[in-house]
Amino acid sequence: MKQLLDKFYSPLVAVVWNLLLAYLTYQVARLAYYLENASYFHYTADVFRGGLLFDTSAILYTNVLWVLLVLFPFHRKETHGYHRFCKWLYVVVNGLALVINLADSVYFRYTLRRTTTTVFGEFANEGNLGSIVGTELLSHWYFVVLFVVAMPALWRLYATPRLDRRHLNRWGYYPVCFLSLLLFIPLCIAGIRGGFTTAVRPVTISNANQYAERPTDAALVLNTPFALIRTIGKNVFAVPGYFSDEQQMAAVYSPIHQPRIPALNSQFNKKNVVILIVESFGREYIGALNKTLENGRYRGYTPCIDSIIGLSTTFAHSYCNGRKSIDGMPSILSGIPMFVEPFFLTPASMNKVTGVAGLLGEEGYETAFFHGAQRGSMGFQAFARATGFQQYYGREDFNEDSRFGGDDEFDGMWAIWDEPFLQYYCAKMDEMAEPFMTAVFTASSHHPYHIPEKYHDVYTEESLDIHKCIRYTDMALGRFFQEAARRPWFKNTIFVLTSDHTNQSDHAYYQTDLGGFCSPIIIYEPGDSIRKPGIQDKLAQQTDILPTVLGMLNYPKPFLAFGIDLFNTPADDTWAVNYLNGIYQYVKHGQVLQFDGQQTKAVYSLNDSLMKDNLVGKTPWQKEMEQELKAIIQQYMERMIEDRLIP
Repeated sequence: MKQLLDKFYSPLVAVVWNLLLAYLTYQVARLAYYLENASYFHYTADVFRGGLLFDTSAILYTNVLWVLLVLFPFHRKETHGYHRFCKWLYVVVNGLALVINLADSVYFRYTLRRTTTTVFGEFANEGNLGSIVGTELLSHWYFVVLFVVAMPALWRLYATPRLDRRHLNRWGYYPVCFLSLLLFIPLCIAGIRGGFTTAVRPVTISNANQYAERPTDAALVLNTPFALIRTIGKNVFAVPGYFSDEQQMAAVYSPIHQPRIPALNSQFNKKNVVILIVESFGREYIGALNKTLENGRYRGYTPCIDSIIGLSTTFAHSYCNGRKSIDGMPSILSGIPMFVEPFFLTPASMNKVTGVAGLLGEEGYETAFFHGAQRGSMGFQAFARATGFQQYYGREDFNEDSRFGGDDEFDGMWAIWDEPFLQYYCAKMDEMAEPFMTAVFTASSHHPYHIPEKYHDVYTEESLDIHKCIRYTDMALGRFFQEAARRPWFKNTIFVLTSDHTNQSDHAYYQTDLGGFCSPIIIYEPGDSIRKPGIQDKLAQQTDILPTVLGMLNYPKPFLAFGIDLFNTPADDTWAVNYLNGIYQYVKHGQVLQFDGQQTKAVYSLNDSLMKDNLVGKTPWQKEMEQELKAIIQQYMERMIEDRLIP
């Protein structure tokens, strides 16, 4: 077959053959990786399928120049010397990829993860790398043999376009090359990104968890060239060195939560936990949380949630910990804020990490995550699996449920409309054994701000495009709570409602550095509760959700979260933190301190809603707040780099 391809006219056929040969090379490397470390892995069909996704991205990253050289439409390049150069380029690039993958097969046992660019910093000061490599080559001689056999095979199986420019039919040559190149470019972009659709973000190493039964299996899904390429410039976590003594730093701040002393003698209260993460549902849109806005005339866009707030505990100053969906997920479900870059888009995403699902799952809870988009969208499935969710339900699962409208309920861009998907969410919880913990991520209040056709005359255009979407989603949430109230599990459930981040704004307060992080945190406990409903005069943030919920349950074990138990922390000790364009914002004692990592740039009173009067150097709280923020930052950075996100 190879001989036939060598004689075939089209360079496109040679490109296809050689890319398939590259796939085979990566699969051989993955098999070697598995066999070397078989006791660590479960090699499943999902691992193979996910491996193809990451191999596609790596192969296109590394071979794009070679493809362009072969397909470039210029007849004078069709010479023996030119194609011999292309052949050398192909073999060297893919041979190097094979070497990197084989070497990482050996290194895996030391790290339990694929090697990323952090390895260069890790071994930058080592002077014995030559002897280490030599020793490993001797002890893993079979990889040397595999490489020695594979390289000649790669050379011999390479297909070279047989085009003699002296007798070339240019009328056929140029159209074929042009069309081949036009076909390759979008396929290359999609392959590198991980898909065509608008809902797919560029695939990153954390997406490997989507195809892995356990976090360790994610290393088998990945390949090392991809892990290196996608972490270039992403080594964003650096320990600042504010504290030289670990105990001194821990005395100022530690993210490790120990069980409260009364809880040691109290029964673990195994209530169900339901967390609703509502797309772009900023605090600005909620009338009940803005009673002083517009001189008390503001009614907001959320009458259904306003009624729920009347039965719930909320907080006067509540904030999200990031500005993107990928920031909100770790903050809400794992107690990990966004500092510098989204945690799950960095090499630290392969650290051992858990969250409310993983912790409660170990205590006998059934756990599930719901998102109405296609599987893999936004990286949520990978995050859910990595943090301990046992089940994931997305658009495909909704479509398979005959009780609902299938893809007729798809919004055409992102996901299933909120109203039907939240009804599906409620119905699926009926099928779960108590106690259960679930989370849902809604999607309809998202750009391009469309709502279902049947509601166009119900929720009309207002001052901002998003307002009609907020009204629609509020209605969908109201219907969800109406349905949930009929269920036997309803009064044995803690509901938490928040947003992933904020969005469009038409009030100056919500357009400031801090105002852009104002998200609601609503805790609704419809059964018997010792807590009275109302708005507490406390600071709150997304990372408080995990410790607060576990505190309500009397969870009996230590855990990590960069937040506090809001119900067992005095108002003066509540705080919030977020990161914005190189600035850490730390809120406490009625003030917000802005710190660039080296020095405080500004301090504002929360009463100064438009952040106009800089109080730096004028407030007695500044030094204390600086010290606490430094401890938070250093704890975060050290634990990210040292893989210490679990006590």
